Amino acid sequence: MLNKKRKKTKKVRYRIISFKLSQKQKKSLDNYCKARKTTPTKLIKRSIKNFIEKFDKEVPQEYYITEKQLDLFDEEKNKLKKVEYSNN
Repeated sequence: MLNKKRKKTKKVRYRIISFKLSQKQKKSLDNYCKARKTTPTKLIKRSIKNFIEKFDKEVPQEYYITEKQLDLFDEEKNKLKKVEYSNN
């Protein structure tokens, strides 16, 4: 029999991310997890799965916010203000 050498798998490095929840938010999270028979960690990972798997190499151009997009909202507000002033 041939002795095949296995490729060594690359060791996965984990990073810790922490955030704070209020007591009410924590209780709500626990109640939801209990009803769905899951853990808070699994729920959170499943919720953010789309973001943590899709953009590991590069963020597509369509997800970047341009200056023009930000100005659109300002222009709408200004137009509304101008209309209000002209009606008075």
